[in-house]
Amino acid sequence: MKIDIGIVGYGVVGNGTAKILEEKKELIKDKSGVEINLKKVFTRNWNKEFPFSLKEDQKAKSLEELLEDEDIKIIVELTGGIDFPYELLTKAIEKGKHIVTANKALLAEKGKDIFLKAEEKNIRIGFEAAVAGGIPIIRALREGLVANNIEKIYGILNGTTNYILTSMFKEGKDFQTALEEAKELGYAEADPTLDINGVDAGHKIAILASLSFGGFLNFSKIHIEGIENINLLDVELAKELGYTLKLLAIAKNQNGEAEVRVHPTFLPSDHPLAKVEGVFNAVMVEGDSVGETMFYGKGAGSLPTASAVVSDIVDIAKSISLGIGREIEITSMNWKHKDINLKKVSDFYTRYYLRFTVPDITGILAKIANVFAKYNISIAAVLQKETVLRYTQTENDKLVPLVILTHTASENNLQKAVKEIEDNKFTYEKTVLIRIEHEER
Repeated sequence: MKIDIGIVGYGVVGNGTAKILEEKKELIKDKSGVEINLKKVFTRNWNKEFPFSLKEDQKAKSLEELLEDEDIKIIVELTGGIDFPYELLTKAIEKGKHIVTANKALLAEKGKDIFLKAEEKNIRIGFEAAVAGGIPIIRALREGLVANNIEKIYGILNGTTNYILTSMFKEGKDFQTALEEAKELGYAEADPTLDINGVDAGHKIAILASLSFGGFLNFSKIHIEGIENINLLDVELAKELGYTLKLLAIAKNQNGEAEVRVHPTFLPSDHPLAKVEGVFNAVMVEGDSVGETMFYGKGAGSLPTASAVVSDIVDIAKSISLGIGREIEITSMNWKHKDINLKKVSDFYTRYYLRFTVPDITGILAKIANVFAKYNISIAAVLQKETVLRYTQTENDKLVPLVILTHTASENNLQKAVKEIEDNKFTYEKTVLIRIEHEER
């Protein structure tokens, strides 16, 4: 059976998707039993050169050519942004067309509305490429792990930030140098703001958490921190302490309440995620039956992401050929029209790395320890001055770094303690706080 599709957006991923569909048409047909026909592609500007060229009759001059064509059964949205693709998908759903998208921002911030509209019209939505590029994590959660209650997800979900942190950790480069190198190599956009401020990873973990925990999340309430303020000193001290610094996306299901956050995190250096380097992504999923599983691969790029897009196209095309609507998708995704309650940041419990800048006089550690005791924060380790000074050159020999690691503590209490320490001028610069993701035995 032949299924006609239309693509909106002909950038890096759109070009890669068209290339795979055209060059591997027979392979896809042999493996799936359906013929995917790329009928129309729309982009605003056909005057520039593209790595993969289309036939003239495949180039649409307007969106209406795709939306009004009754033969086109699947619309593939590869444009980026939120407002335009939201309007596009809404129109496509109204026209009864199934959807494939790689747009994580759209799904994280408008997903509830889109999926409910799709359900009303018995429309399927494929979004494998929205998270972790070529890694089939969406299908694994929907199908491979369907017999599990998903308890925890830990993800390195942004290749740009992982490349920068790897360069800082392995080569001793400062943040700005590593960022500029990532741009030169094409690993970072000209404007990498959404990568380095953690929002890109936040969009992705929101989708994974919604899918895993069976409901919808309010993206605006997810705690997100980026890596833009990471100091090379703390990366070097991580090594001394046996940790590796990663931008980690975390989702935990705790008694019907979700803890979802993105921030720089110290991981033990022997942890599998600590060994994920460069532009690679990885997702570790813990299910109540299977235990821990890990998915690893390229999280971005034209062909890896396009491969995930094509897998969704083929999956939906097979359903169309068999006369299957959205019913099977609702069952496998387990979305029950409920909103998931998100824990407040103040309710988090984890371990902490803190670096204070203190006067080099007797008694400061005791004063800080007294404040910690007041807020029921237990100190696990203190890094001695001589050790820290090996990694830093200070122009003021009267001020020195003081590094403290805590046992598991309340975020609320920790923030109160830090504020009191800063208010009392025990420290002379803003305190560096990095969370440690490490289960205490």
